[in-house]
Amino acid sequence: MKQAQAATSPRTHVVRAAAGNFLEMYDFAVYGFYASAIATAIFPSGNEFVSMMLSFLTFGVGFLMRPLGAIVLGAYMDRRGRRAGLILSLVVMSVGVAIIAVVPGYRTIGIAAPILVVLSRLLQGFSAGAESSGVSVYLAEIATPGRRGLYVSWQSASQQVSVVFAAVVGVALSGLLSDDALNSWGWRVPFLIGSLIVPFLFWIRRTLPETESFTRRTRSAAPSLRTVYRSLLGAWPVILTAVGLVTLTSVMFYLITAYTPTFGERELKLSYLAVFVVTVCVGVSNFVWIPVMGALSDRLGRVPLLAGSAAVVLLVSYPLMLWLVADPSFGRLLGVLLLLSFLYGGYQGAMVVTLTEIMPTRVRASGFAIAYSLAQAIFGGFTPAIATWLIHTFGNNAAMPGAWLSLSALLSLVAVLVVHRRGLLRRTADATAEPAPDAVPARPAR
Repeated sequence: MKQAQAATSPRTHVVRAAAGNFLEMYDFAVYGFYASAIATAIFPSGNEFVSMMLSFLTFGVGFLMRPLGAIVLGAYMDRRGRRAGLILSLVVMSVGVAIIAVVPGYRTIGIAAPILVVLSRLLQGFSAGAESSGVSVYLAEIATPGRRGLYVSWQSASQQVSVVFAAVVGVALSGLLSDDALNSWGWRVPFLIGSLIVPFLFWIRRTLPETESFTRRTRSAAPSLRTVYRSLLGAWPVILTAVGLVTLTSVMFYLITAYTPTFGERELKLSYLAVFVVTVCVGVSNFVWIPVMGALSDRLGRVPLLAGSAAVVLLVSYPLMLWLVADPSFGRLLGVLLLLSFLYGGYQGAMVVTLTEIMPTRVRASGFAIAYSLAQAIFGGFTPAIATWLIHTFGNNAAMPGAWLSLSALLSLVAVLVVHRRGLLRRTADATAEPAPDAVPARPAR
């Protein structure tokens, strides 16, 4: 068995690990795309704004479970292995997807409908707490020398495939079904599709070998959970810095993907088909730029890409949104989001691999998971709800999501400067691996 695993190309392992990551983002994207229909079916009220806020708050509540999932599943990965943790997270995620696909509407079972949907979001959030981090750490540990940025970037790139697929399903449904049919039952179809592909994804996860890095560290004895948690407490400054790094990518991703259909229809008054076509284009653009920038970070270093991308987002986000809402059109929406997609790819391609490199080896999976999930819970998951609230509060100013994006860029830029000034990339790099690229010399000891 070990010989067969050794003979398998590392690229095959990349595809297998990243493919299992598909379901997490597919589910979150689908919910964001159909938030308006879910609001009508599950959270009906006499006020459209209230129904939308309830729907988006339910979208965000799943992110509150991510830190707990990160602590439990992340520690499980650091103790029992990357492969075992990835399989467990997929099982929990699939249960949540199945619940929301078949739950009856509010008119059929009353208050039980929103309760079941919230439960499904909590399960999905719990599993997602360690899903992205587990895949990223796995890819970092199987990466060939000098290509860690490229390898790890495929974790994020695979999520863009799920966004594109979900958007294509949306385009197909918009052509096949009427608006009434979509709002009545058509929104369930994408969730049913997600449930049907679970057995295939589970089979892919079971074929993954454990990483050699983890096997070497645990050949004598696996670390106890107490040891893992004690190490996490000692690493809190690095984890807090990592939360800041993830803030921009958390806000930006959900703003330019999951929130786009609702924003395009409600605020820009564009057609259902037009906003989904834009979403497809953004997903494809993300898929292209993330690995390109991940590979570029292997050559130029992580810090220059992180700092440059965050600074540009800080400066241009609100002016771009003002230009867009001044004369809304398909072309303007596409142009603005493709530019933001390029900047997102530049930041995300360098950011994810940076997290794997600044985390202490003993808690690489759990530390990554906690930082990523906290940023998602505090900032990213509630971005659609925050954007909706900002527009409503500031007199229907549809450009306000740009201000929220600029604020997130400022927070992340501060975190990048902390990484640079404290030399975290070089100080915590795995001693058994290649030095982490930083393109900035380490500060001399005093």
